[in-house]
Amino acid sequence: MGFIKEFKEFAMKGNVMDMAVGVIIGGAFGKIVSSLVDDVLMPLVGMITGNVDFTTLALKIGEGEGAAVLKYGVFIQNVVDFLIVAFCIFLMLKGINKLNRKKEEEPAPAEPAGPTQEELLAEIRDLLKNK
Repeated sequence: MGFIKEFKEFAMKGNVMDMAVGVIIGGAFGKIVSSLVDDVLMPLVGMITGNVDFTTLALKIGEGEGAAVLKYGVFIQNVVDFLIVAFCIFLMLKGINKLNRKKEEEPAPAEPAGPTQEELLAEIRDLLKNK
């Protein structure tokens, strides 16, 4: 029973749950970026380069059924995909770091000044004198 309890405590920790949410959102974000690259950017790049469809770019090595096909166009498209995702994550982290720096730069409110040690001792002395 200890193993199950230990696993439950691990799985319900904040960091694990945050990571799970991040992975799910990252997967959805990846689909959006892939669509941006496939459906918007690459057709524009293809048009600029003379209506080249990058997904069809390939190099066939050999003859017949044993021929190897290197689909370097799909690779180029995936590299562009990665660069866009990496750039978006960079911008997001840059914004988060900027917000965190603003929080650190704000001075903490000053605590109300209390009596010094000498003032407290003088007050105790005066109270003892009055008795």
